[in-house]
Amino acid sequence: METLAIALLAFFAAGWFVLAGADIGAGMLTPWLGRGDHERRLVLTTFAPFFLGNEVWLVATAGVLVGCFPALEGELLSGQAPVLVALLTGWIVRDVGLWARGRGPGPRWRAACDTAVTCGSWTVALSWGWLLAALLTGRPYAPATGVTAVLTALAVAALFAAHGLGFAALRLTGLPYERARRLVGRAGRPWQPFALTGVLIGGLPLAAGTALPLAEKAASPATLDLLVPALLVVTPLLVAVQAWTWHAFRHRVTRPSYL
Repeated sequence: METLAIALLAFFAAGWFVLAGADIGAGMLTPWLGRGDHERRLVLTTFAPFFLGNEVWLVATAGVLVGCFPALEGELLSGQAPVLVALLTGWIVRDVGLWARGRGPGPRWRAACDTAVTCGSWTVALSWGWLLAALLTGRPYAPATGVTAVLTALAVAALFAAHGLGFAALRLTGLPYERARRLVGRAGRPWQPFALTGVLIGGLPLAAGTALPLAEKAASPATLDLLVPALLVVTPLLVAVQAWTWHAFRHRVTRPSYL
């Protein structure tokens, strides 16, 4: 059961990085891809149907961590408190910007919400880089410091941005699409850059997991015998809903949504 619990944690964590990394990366690049109010709405529409569903994967990851690896979860909460506060703050600011954008009185309100989306997305990406800098060295009990932490945070944020750029190139039309393709490049098939960055960003939590003593931090066998089968039942449903969502919104965006 320990092996299955570790596999489920890896699956949900990698799934979140691949799926949510796309909308976070696109949010980071919103000011560059969309130069005016209409174009920024177009950029936000590329990931608007997905971001809530993508966040379910992070909730599932946290649930597996709390239920199956409580000792590790305790070390993370106590040792990485500043990083987690920054991550949650960025997450909340970003989501508030997305939800509030279409409900304000005018262009200044929308510009402020766009800023919240961009700044929140950058904060989430950099916070994950900061957290991974500690996890990759097998130290969940203390935040990473020094030049290595800074470089890791910047590298992870750059990977988020590249992943979002590949996603935007698959979804956008018009001038925002041309700006995305200018950086992605026109060689090969359009999905190839997104697939490449997906493999790279999905490998981040897997690499971090190999540096952590997950088997030693697992819950008791009785707890795992109860939780793991339940998770194995729920997981196919989550995958099916996610696959349906991506299939339903597979076409390129030609006009803004309600945002």
